Amino acid sequence: MAEKAIRTGRRTAIVLFNLGGPDALESVRPFLFNLFNDPLIFRLPGVIRRPLAAFVSKRREKKAQGIYAEMGGKSPLLENTLAQAEALQARLSGAGEVKLFVCMRYWHPMSDEVARQVKDYAPDQILWLPLYPQFSTTTTLSSFRDWRDAAARAGIATKNTEICCYPTDFTFLAAHADLIQKAIFEASAHGTPRILFSAHGLPESVVRDGDPYQWQVEQTVERLRGILNLSPEQAYPTYQSRVGPLKWIGPSTEDEIHKAGQDKVPLIIVPIAFVSEHSETLVELDIEYRELAEEAGVPHYTRVPALGTHPDFIEALAKLCLQVEENQSLLSPPTEQRCPPGFSQCYCR
Repeated sequence: MAEKAIRTGRRTAIVLFNLGGPDALESVRPFLFNLFNDPLIFRLPGVIRRPLAAFVSKRREKKAQGIYAEMGGKSPLLENTLAQAEALQARLSGAGEVKLFVCMRYWHPMSDEVARQVKDYAPDQILWLPLYPQFSTTTTLSSFRDWRDAAARAGIATKNTEICCYPTDFTFLAAHADLIQKAIFEASAHGTPRILFSAHGLPESVVRDGDPYQWQVEQTVERLRGILNLSPEQAYPTYQSRVGPLKWIGPSTEDEIHKAGQDKVPLIIVPIAFVSEHSETLVELDIEYRELAEEAGVPHYTRVPALGTHPDFIEALAKLCLQVEENQSLLSPPTEQRCPPGFSQCYCR
């Protein structure tokens, strides 16, 4: 298997992508501007989007700085992603000449900087590996496009092999299952727990336009229910981090926490679409939602850790890299994992 993708004598660059986060409180506003100026986030013409992004980032700066202050004044996402890259580098140490690069979408190191590093490395092939298990136009596709533009500016002629998603990869699911089983054991001392698989939300309009993210999140949850022998009533997907006036996909994690309080059941929260600890897990889930659960009367609240460098997750990433065929322009999921008709934005259709 490995000989097909990463062979001795072939120099391979693996670019590991994540969202990014501010590295200091003064970086918060430019980070937010980069986020809201993304045409796949604010889907407006640039002449409208740029001033709107400047206005929103200025308006949200103080609140966001408070969030990052809770984490020591910066996002831990880069350090966490570097640890994942180091673990993956070690796992692939016997698979030929391989070098891992970490690239962030909205803060440093960003695509232009990393593309220059990859150019200097002069690889024979480049594997593009997102840390977004479920594909969305707002995350994976946005990063794809940004990287391609940066690679062109850097003069990289090497073919990119883009790994689009892995929502039902068994080894990825095994990492989640291991952590969830430990949480179930802890929470069961307080009764039969309810499990909320919490993912970042999206406006309903994005899904209506053919984005497969919600469907892929639901597929991840469905497979995990089967592995863990859980019923749909006991364990189901919810969505967090809603912002703005648009209607978002649901049910919302906040609403389901209130319901758990009304039903007096212990609660387990699983960050199902986040593989690294950052503001949505360390502040929103650990602090804000925990306080909400206490106020709502939830008898016990457990938050499952993000996958981080869990050995099964690193193995899943390694397997994805090793399975890429030399002449493929895209690693498509197996047929049974592909999005059904109707998801026009699905990258692997």
